[in-house]
Amino acid sequence: MSLFKENSPIKTKDMLIGALLRVPAEAIHRRILRDLNTAGFTELSPPHMALFRFPGPDGFRPGVLAERAGMSKQAMNRLLGSLENLGYLVRSDAPDEGRARIVRFTKRGHAAWAKALEVLREIEREWRAELGPKDFSQLKELLFRVWESPLVR
Repeated sequence: MSLFKENSPIKTKDMLIGALLRVPAEAIHRRILRDLNTAGFTELSPPHMALFRFPGPDGFRPGVLAERAGMSKQAMNRLLGSLENLGYLVRSDAPDEGRARIVRFTKRGHAAWAKALEVLREIEREWRAELGPKDFSQLKELLFRVWESPLVR
């Protein structure tokens, strides 16, 4: 399915890298959320997906999570509080770090994270089938090169 109408002034050949990366990423986030909700994690909503990104929040300090998600520490703490109230995580004192806090998944949080990884593996299988094994491997290899490059720092 094309994102553009036939008479649209914007053509797919004119798309820049931002859209080419954003549109699939947003589709993946919607899919993960839908499948998590279907699996019984019905309290999760789009803002929570900021914490269900690789490598996940388990073991990280709230400030690191805020930076990774591109949000203020205050906004991250509200999001963490929401997930804490829903039983997905807890915040506790970080060992040997004074007043620092650390985020840990609860049993329910680990179950949701495991389901999200299961969905991602299924998406990879579907994309591999759609693109073919060779092209899918090349796509992942190129994205990994970008991931490791100074381009994304």
